Parts: sequence; C-alpha cells; structure tokens
Amino acid sequence: MKSVTEHITFVTGDKIEFVNITDTVQTIVTKSGIKEGLCLVNSMHITSSIFINDEEPGLKKDFKAWLEKLAPSEINLYNHNLTGEDNGHAHLKRTVMGRETVIAVTKGKLDFGPWEQVFYGEFDGKRPKRILVKVLGS
Repeated sequence: MKSVTEHITFVTGDKIEFVNITDTVQTIVTKSGIKEGLCLVNSMHITSSIFINDEEPGLKKDFKAWLEKLAPSEINLYNHNLTGEDNGHAHLKRTVMGRETVIAVTKGKLDFGPWEQVFYGEFDGKRPKRILVKVLGS
C-alpha cells in the first residue's frame, strides 16, 4: 500500500467562510498516482472543519445562518472567551460541522455521489490555516 501526504495552506478573506476544495483535493489524488483507496481530508485547526455537501450559494448562506443560531458570535456568551480569546463560537461551530472526511478513490478519482463536493469551513479566519490530505491505496 502507498501513502501520500500533502498540506493545503491558505487564508480566507472572511472570518466565517466555506471554501470548495474539491479540485485541489482531486489534484493531490491524481498526483499521488493512487487508483484505488481512500483520501482523508482533515482540518488542522480547532476552529475550522471539513465536510461534504452541495456547491450551492444559498446552501452556504443557510449553513452560516443556522450555525450562527446554534452558536452566536457574541463574545460574552462563552466561558472560553474569559481566557482572553474571542472565538468560543468557532469551536462550537467546528464541533457541529466535523473535523474531517474520508472519500473513496476509484479509478484515480474521488468517488462522490451526485452533487457531492468537499468543503473547508472556516469559523475564525483571516489568518493562515492548514488542511491535511492523505491518500492511501494502490
């Protein structure tokens, strides 16, 4: 079995943002040469997430509004913020949206269902963040 690991690093333009990283992940899978296996995509930060869903602008707005209802950005709501931080809401949003996803690789391609894409969800952005992509297989 072969294993290939790469990191994606970027800075989002907004504090809360959803970035479609499907093409970037597929490029890493293609470059790996692995035809059959699994691809792990993992957020390396505790205030961001990786998830699979549809690429549709209204859905991204819905995610943002829904998460804001669940964990409002208001600073004085969170004990975590008493430590001098201001991102208690971001930790909670990450917990709801998830840390990572695993995608099957079939014939060298990410094996998605209809409409599926892989996203990076940022909840405390405007600073450098990393994503781990690990491709395993043969």
